[in-house]
Amino acid sequence: MIETERLILRAPEPRDRDALHAMWADPRVMADLGPVKTAADSDAAIARHAGYAPLGFWIVERRSDGAAIGFCGLKPGAPDTPIDGMLEIGWMLAADCWGVGYAREAAAASIAWAWANRTDDAIVAITARQNAKSRGLMERLGMMHEPALDFSHSQFPGDDPRRDTVTYRIARP
Repeated sequence: MIETERLILRAPEPRDRDALHAMWADPRVMADLGPVKTAADSDAAIARHAGYAPLGFWIVERRSDGAAIGFCGLKPGAPDTPIDGMLEIGWMLAADCWGVGYAREAAAASIAWAWANRTDDAIVAITARQNAKSRGLMERLGMMHEPALDFSHSQFPGDDPRRDTVTYRIARP
């Protein structure tokens, strides 16, 4: 468990399922991430991330009310991409929690956890080139765009603009 001023990052629990399903089913949340997910797709994603333990995307819980407002964490970079096996950070928050710094707070805590608990030389993050909000957060976290690691993400059809994926990287201090 990781605690920040306003958040707790912790392993997912059964009580988080509905909140995660709602986020993955929200077209606003998924606009730059991928197609909206069914409940079965969401359950599969939760199970996949549980398999990354002790890494994985942790639940972002708001301390003030205990609400699960998103996820953030670390996982191995996907096979068949330029970041295969690299330590990757990612995040997703419910739309009503955007714009108040929760993503930055959770991501910064995840990066600090990685430096304290891992030996990786760097952490990477990926997003669709069009995802200006995530790219801006990556830059605010001190990450730099690494054009040599940009790629065409096979998760998306050839004509989908989200296929054009950029990679950001932060080196161990």
